[in-house]
Amino acid sequence: MRKKIVAGNWKMNNTLEEGVKLAGQINDLVEKTDLNGVDVVIGTPFIHLAEVNKLVGDKIGVAAQNCADEVSGAYTGEVSASMIKSTGSKYVILGHSERREYYGETSAKLVKKVKLSLENGLTPIFCFGEVLEERQSEKHFDVVKSQIAEGLFNLSAEDFGKIILAYEPVWAIGTGVTASSAQAQEMHAFIRKTLVAQYGQEVADNTSILYGGSCKPSNAKELFENPDVDGGLIGGASLNAEDFMGIITAF
Repeated sequence: MRKKIVAGNWKMNNTLEEGVKLAGQINDLVEKTDLNGVDVVIGTPFIHLAEVNKLVGDKIGVAAQNCADEVSGAYTGEVSASMIKSTGSKYVILGHSERREYYGETSAKLVKKVKLSLENGLTPIFCFGEVLEERQSEKHFDVVKSQIAEGLFNLSAEDFGKIILAYEPVWAIGTGVTASSAQAQEMHAFIRKTLVAQYGQEVADNTSILYGGSCKPSNAKELFENPDVDGGLIGGASLNAEDFMGIITAF
């Protein structure tokens, strides 16, 4: 049975003091809530990781928002997978649309990042998705299939089984526009069908696929009721403890 997951991505927000305060608020709410089997993850900036890991309880996993594509060395400003692991973090967000668009992150780089993350015992939350032009020209299925194949299909079935997928309709991130429930289900079902063709039914059935496009407490329940939507990768709403909790409890 695949896991239900709600992961927050704080992006480049919150000072260390603010981040610790927010993590504490989320932790307090989570500790007194029956999560109904939902895994909760918070993805913080690098500088928060060690402190937040000390603060949160066993009900919350902590994620970095990126990692380097090299083991170590003269790479000023980079943070390696082993460094992330040393903070107590269990997850790493890879391939987010903002990394692809603003920092030229390629599938070749992501192959290396995924490999290093797995070697260091981190669970990658692997992101992919189409921009508005690609959806309007009806290339969205091809784009999504290509991003998954290029970034992940080099993995064995065993290693692929350690990956969490996160579909991001890029046109619905930070725009206030959300893919309809039907659009989300259509794409998630297509993704699962793609996994069946590559790895077989069992692997596909056990892979969690999160939706990552302007998910809010007001629409989370409708999105999560879809049979192939296994949770959400939450941006703006994860910066407010009550809103984030409203999404977690939507299951």
